[in-house]
This record gives sequence, structure tokens and C-alpha cells, in this order.
Amino acid sequence: VLYPFGPGVGDEATHHEDDGTSPEIFLEENFSFFGRAHRSLYVNNNGVVSFGTMVPEFTPQPFPLPGHRPFVAPYWADVDTRLGGDVFYRQSRDPQLLARLAQDLAPAVPPGDPPPQPTWAFVATWDRVAYFGAASDKVNTFQAVLASDGITCFVLLNYGDLQWTTGIANQGDPHTGLGGIPAQAGFNSGDDVHYYNVPGSRTPAVQSLSHRSNLGVPGRWAFRVDHFKATEGPPETPGTLSKTPEAPWS
Repeated sequence: VLYPFGPGVGDEATHHEDDGTSPEIFLEENFSFFGRAHRSLYVNNNGVVSFGTMVPEFTPQPFPLPGHRPFVAPYWADVDTRLGGDVFYRQSRDPQLLARLAQDLAPAVPPGDPPPQPTWAFVATWDRVAYFGAASDKVNTFQAVLASDGITCFVLLNYGDLQWTTGIANQGDPHTGLGGIPAQAGFNSGDDVHYYNVPGSRTPAVQSLSHRSNLGVPGRWAFRVDHFKATEGPPETPGTLSKTPEAPWS
């Protein structure tokens, strides 16, 4: 379910440290998120891609967050790459990747709308990352992909194996990586009002994101985010998104 990643495809990597982040990355394309265009981002080790400002915090907080911090959280939790794993990232205009993204995003578009034809992508991958205070070899693998044609913008969240939810500073068990305050997945708009929680966020069920989907592909979630609209999956898809008071996206 993950797109190619690692040094072999030209990825850069963040430093192996606790609560680390990438340098500011200037984008080749503006990326619109909740109605606002962004030209730079940070890849944060703790499972967040943030626009304009770093998010080093290790405790996942309920959305919406104050302080005008727009970000995508594929799996916001207390990652510690000193204990294992890598965080990779790259911008890409690779035709093969863009063609695959166009195909994979097609089910996320309502009937009658033009099919996605991205011309640019940003891929961030957390590969077999450990949790803070780990006394086990449990690791998580997940990915956030930003894709744009210059106007329409999408985010794909891809989940490989998710073996832990919580570091010990968030009351997680050092031997299991479970309990306490589990990981958060979703979007914080940065306007202090609008947000979206992927179902199961900040509950033990967040670990099952690799088995659920809003596209019918276990472990893959897709959202149009330029003027945010939630994506409805096929009715038979476990975890299909529905409008709930806890998850507004107006």
C-alpha cells in the first residue's frame, strides 16, 4: 500500500533523534490546505507534516489546536528514531509515481468530477520507527503523500504495520507500546476551528488504520484538502467516513 521510498528513490532523511524535524522544505508547487496556500513544510519525526512551522510536540492533542498550526497527522505519537527506524521525504515529478497516484486517487473523486491528474507529489515515510522509552522491538510504518495539479490538492495516508500507539511519556507501556494517550490521525486546519479526525484517533482503535480505509483498499485513506471535503468510501468499506459531530469538516 506504500509508494516507493528510501535512498534508492532519492529520499532525504531526518536525523535520528527524539522529537526531531526536517529543515524547512520549500515546495515546488503551492499546496492548498483548508483554503490556504502553503509554500513550505516540515516533516516532524513524531508523525506530522506541518506547514510553515515545526510541530515537535510528542503528545497528540485533540483537534482543533490553537496557535495557527496547520498540519497533516498520519500518526502523531512519540516517535524516537534513536531506538529504531527512519523518516524519509522527497518531492517528486516522477511520471510513474504521478500516474499511480492518479489511478489510486480516482475513487476519491465524486462521479462527474474530473479525474485527478497530479503533476507534483511530496512523499513522507516513517519506516519501522520505534517509540520513546521502548523496551521492545515494536515498530510502525506509515506514509503521508501530498499530491497536486496546481489547483486541486489531495492527501493520501498509507499505513503498513502498526505495532504500537503510545510512548512512555504519554503513559504507554514500555513493553507493549500500548495504553495511555494513543496516536492521533487527521488534519488540523490552522484556523483554530476546522479539523478532521480519522476514525479511531486517540483511541486504541487507531492501531487498526492499516486494516481500514475510505477507498476500499485496506490501509489507504484519501482526502481532497484544498477546500476540505471528506471522502466517502464504498458502503462496504470498514471505517467508511461519515459526518459526525466529533469530526466537522466544513
